[in-house]
Amino acid sequence: MRKLKNEELHRLGVDGFKAAEKTPLIIILDNIRSLNNIGSVFRTADAFLIEKIYLCGITATPPHKDIRKTALGATDSVSWEYRKDTLELVEELKISGFKVVSIEQAENATQLDQFDVEKKVKYALVFGNEVKGVSQEVVNASDQVLEIPQYGTKHSLNISVSVGIVIWDLWSKINK
Repeated sequence: MRKLKNEELHRLGVDGFKAAEKTPLIIILDNIRSLNNIGSVFRTADAFLIEKIYLCGITATPPHKDIRKTALGATDSVSWEYRKDTLELVEELKISGFKVVSIEQAENATQLDQFDVEKKVKYALVFGNEVKGVSQEVVNASDQVLEIPQYGTKHSLNISVSVGIVIWDLWSKINK
């Protein structure tokens, strides 16, 4: 097998990305501290044509060299917006018809592999702080909580890994 060259991948340019039909998913980052994690989320959002990223609370915003280092240009293609208050944003999105889903370990959470995507629903996915997770008030305001099944000794995954797992799973289910 021969590895493909970048020009053989036939990827969209920034203008093509902006014009393309988007996956009906929005990512909300609730107080993310790591600039590298933020950049990684942008790259994942670009890979799966995510509609928008909301950067909330202490989450840093582009342009920043440490975000750019891992985003590799995805801050130019993926639509994003800063919001100071995650809870206010969640309430606005719910009123606008989004189903808000927090990714967290919580009582009565649905395991990701057991989650059925509703085809006509637009989802807003909330990912939380590297230490404290999604704030309890945001979990309380969410329509649903999804948990990524884990089987080892650790209790959590890196935020950028969590985003990749959840987005891949939901994208696959949406595009079945």
